[in-house]
Amino acid sequence: MPNYVKIFLDGYGGYASYVWYEVTHPSWGNYFYWLIAISLFFMALEWMKPWRKEQGRFRKDFWLDAFYMFFNFFLFSVIIYNAASDVVVNFFNYYINLFVAIDLKALNPMYSWPMWLILLVGFFVRDFVQWWTHRLLHKSERLWEFHKVHHSIQEMGFAGHLRYHWMETIVYRTIEYLPLALLGIGLYDFFIIHIFTLAVGHYNHSNISISGRVTGGILGGLIGVAVATNSFDIVLLSSEASLISVLGVVLVCVLIGAFFLGPLMKTVFNHPEMHIWHHAHDLPEDRRTGVNFGLTLAIWDFIFGTAYIPTDGRDIKLGFPGVEAFPESFGKQVVYGLKK
Repeated sequence: MPNYVKIFLDGYGGYASYVWYEVTHPSWGNYFYWLIAISLFFMALEWMKPWRKEQGRFRKDFWLDAFYMFFNFFLFSVIIYNAASDVVVNFFNYYINLFVAIDLKALNPMYSWPMWLILLVGFFVRDFVQWWTHRLLHKSERLWEFHKVHHSIQEMGFAGHLRYHWMETIVYRTIEYLPLALLGIGLYDFFIIHIFTLAVGHYNHSNISISGRVTGGILGGLIGVAVATNSFDIVLLSSEASLISVLGVVLVCVLIGAFFLGPLMKTVFNHPEMHIWHHAHDLPEDRRTGVNFGLTLAIWDFIFGTAYIPTDGRDIKLGFPGVEAFPESFGKQVVYGLKK
């Protein structure tokens, strides 16, 4: 039987070292600096062309939300989650093998698939599970108490994306783990998926409004970069390909994204004009438990009838009934919901 105490301690110490290494060693594969870079990018867009022009550059609770970004991405994992999740993963794998003698990895056909297909399936499965988990956070009165932290945002901005109670991390990861483990997809294995969903989440909460053709072009460009650099194991260009060839592939993908994906972007993907209604203070009586639950993809809301965009929603009141009395400090929010 695994030594769960040792696993917990190793997970705690190992992840603390990992975070320190991330902070002190900038690189292209570094989550810490990608978080900073993506945040600065959307901050610049909000400042240059704000959707709600009367909203301050440093909106209400901006610095609180900025702290939440680093707390939820790094500090919480150092303190509790990463070590605890190592225990859960080992416990699950050990007893599955003990009682049913099934090697999930050996039975999984995905291990022979190309990387781009594994990434695509992992992205869709994870987003679908997260969509249902998000609905659960609204449907369950107990979980809603934790989710109120995120919905206490009263002025929308990119940094609000990562303002949420640490208990949500436990809920999401616990529910995500089983279906992803059965598929052989690790929660933290796919750097491209994490960076992409981080960017879309920042975009959904941003104080900007961008056409589908622009976002389609950006998505096409990102795909073009991945394809041109063989990141998806699609060998289109040799390693000695010239810069002009690489730029040519990227440009073609940008044009394809803008003209072919552009008209579909605001149906397939979540966006500020859609997500702001998820944060609406006032909703119709038949939708009191929420609307627009998509994190990255919007298609689930259209499929299951929870999509709701009556107007552009630019100036609607945000929050929930009673938000005015909700704790405003991090210290009080971090323990909110632990008892009635």
